[in-house]
Amino acid sequence: MSAYILVLYYSRTGAVAELARQVARGVESSGMEARLRTVPPVSADHQATAPAVPDSGAPYATLDDLRGCAGLALGSPTRFGNMAAPLKYFIDQTSDLWMSGDLIGKPAGVFTASASQHGGQESTLLSMMLPLFHHGMVLAGVPYSEAALTRTRDGGTPYGPSHVAGIDNRTQPSDDEITLARALGHRLGGLARALEQRR
Repeated sequence: MSAYILVLYYSRTGAVAELARQVARGVESSGMEARLRTVPPVSADHQATAPAVPDSGAPYATLDDLRGCAGLALGSPTRFGNMAAPLKYFIDQTSDLWMSGDLIGKPAGVFTASASQHGGQESTLLSMMLPLFHHGMVLAGVPYSEAALTRTRDGGTPYGPSHVAGIDNRTQPSDDEITLARALGHRLGGLARALEQRR
């Protein structure tokens, strides 16, 4: 079995990156490795515009990172209720993985952040799920057995963890947002192990 869950995200202001780190902690609490990866920004003509290695933070993802994972957590800020273009650009390059079926049967979850409480979080999460369904992945959300899901006054949805950054772009998630992000990571790790045993 692949030994890691890929936590793949795009973050412009740092809020999604911090949520990704919390998801990764949840993965590691399940006994699996979390591999944090990001994607470069894109230009107006839709080409990746960054150097081969980012100056700081997580390395840029490769298709091999995705091909070899035991599961996937995919994160993006909201962009008019949809995933951000850089993440979509990366996902659009995964046709070879779709053709070969490399992701079929692997667990996946999604997470997001927005400036406002009603900034399109749930539609963004749903938009990120669509290509994962096409890849044959097994989608996991956050069940209501997680008490933080019913008490949160910040982010958090059954479709996946989320963070409300506010107009001042707070990057630090609330306690409930952290709990839910870690819960998704832990769940993905457990599901990866269980699904592998059934193969």
